[in-house]
Formats: sequence, structure tokens, C-alpha cells
Amino acid sequence: MSDYLVKATAFDNKIRAYAVNTTDMVNEAVQRHQAWPTAAAALGRAMTAGSMMGAMLKGDDKLTIKIEGGGPMGPIIVDSTSDGNTRGYAHNMQVHFDLNPHGKLDVAQAVGTGGHMAVVKDLGMKDHFTGTVPIVSGELGEDFTYYFAASEQVPSSVGLGVLVNPDNSIKAAGGFIIQLMPGAEEEAIEALEKQIENMPPVSKLIEKGKTPEEMLETIFGTDINFLEKHDVSFSCHCSKERITNALVSLGSDEIKDMIEEDGGAETQCHFCNEIYNFDVPELEDIREEAEKKENRVQ
Repeated sequence: MSDYLVKATAFDNKIRAYAVNTTDMVNEAVQRHQAWPTAAAALGRAMTAGSMMGAMLKGDDKLTIKIEGGGPMGPIIVDSTSDGNTRGYAHNMQVHFDLNPHGKLDVAQAVGTGGHMAVVKDLGMKDHFTGTVPIVSGELGEDFTYYFAASEQVPSSVGLGVLVNPDNSIKAAGGFIIQLMPGAEEEAIEALEKQIENMPPVSKLIEKGKTPEEMLETIFGTDINFLEKHDVSFSCHCSKERITNALVSLGSDEIKDMIEEDGGAETQCHFCNEIYNFDVPELEDIREEAEKKENRVQ
């Protein structure tokens, strides 16, 4: 089953819901970064949440999530676009611990619990929207739930699950976000609380191979209206052209040093680990472009 996301409403449009399968998306990120199991679960949860949060946007809008919990993984960075396509990495992906007391991968220990999470939304305007909240558990599902309540004032429930195979590949990954719509009546609030209280852990739904639709049906039964479905995937928009433009911005003197001292340049994308090499003739062309740019500014 390929990765995809669904959007839905429930309880007469008083509740908005998202659910997604991100198994292939997370697996690609994990394999690219050679992640160990606990780090893989943490990154997978963050990317799963990011894909659904991205799908809440419109047009060319995009968002960046930065999770800094103070744990050994270091900062976790996730980018997502309005189509739900997502990329992500952490500063240290070689992190693993024994299972926690609940028999689960100890994501909180890898992420840390002493920092904060920031969400930056690029909505195509001059200023970006930024919401920052403290880390409340490090398990990430609870942290995203708190983010929606504290930063966006939207009562929500976020469920995230990642199962890791013995060979460190991803067996299954996915999740859901359930939100109360503005003006929801007390009846809808009570119904949502009851459904959340009675629903199984998202990891159990993932383990049973539930589709995004089935995950939401497990929570809401037949009282749900599916609105939209679309594929999601790991997507990195790095390219040699983008790296070239970045090199131009360094200035002609620094590019000259690369030519004379290093005899070339190599750079690597943090998100996808793709390596880009530039030989001396390429750097000479880039230096010439940088000089032209500098002359235009003068």
C-alpha cells in the first residue's frame, strides 16, 4: 500500500480529522540517514505529524517544524508542503535505547524533555507565522497535541505510530490528527473525549495494518465524511542548481579559496544526504557569476 493521506469531518462537521500512512516516506528518510531504531521512531513520528500539518495548508504554503528537546538526537527538523510531501532529519540519527517501561521504543529519551518545539509557517506573506511551545513529554504525539491547543487554540488529539523492523527498516508508520472545529458544541466535545478515551493506541492500529480510512473509522465508526485523499511521499527539493546559487552567494573570494586550497568543493544535503561535487572548471564558472553579481551591487 503506497503512502497516502485522507481528510474527513465527523459529528455533523463539528470535528475535522486527518489520517495518513507514511511507511514508505519514513523508511526512505531512515535508510538515507542509516537511523538506529529509537531515532527512526522519533523522526518517523515527527515526519508523520508534519505531513498532516502540511496538508492543512493551501497552495504553495509550507511549514518547518524544529524540535529541540535536549536529548541525544539533537534538533529534529521537518519540512512539509501543502500536498503533504515531507522531508526530515536529526543531527544525530545513530541513537538507540532499551525499551521503555511500556515495552515501546524510548522516543522521549532520544528526543529529550527539556526544550521546545517551534512551527514556522510560510504562507506566502512578508512575515512568517511562528508558534513555539515547550516539550511536554518527548513522545511527540502529546507534544503536537499541546502545540495545537497552546499555539493555535485548536483542541486536538494527535496519534503517531512507527514500527521498526529488526533490520532497522520501517515496518509501518502513520497517524491521525483530530480537531474540534470553531464553535463546536459541548455535545461534540464530550463525544470526542469519549472516542479518544476508548480508542486503541495508534501503534496498535498501525500494527494491524489499518488504512487511514480504517483508522478514523475505528474512532468514529460510520459517522464520518471523507473529503479528500491524496498520495504523500518523502520529497527533498535540493538540487545542484540550488547548491550552485548558494555558492554564488558566498562571494568570489571564498570560491577562489575553494579552487586554490581545496581543488574543488563537496557539499551534502542535510535532509536527504545527497552529495554534490564541484570540480575546478565548475567553480571557475561559479566564481565568475559571483563577480558579476558583486559588480552589479557596487
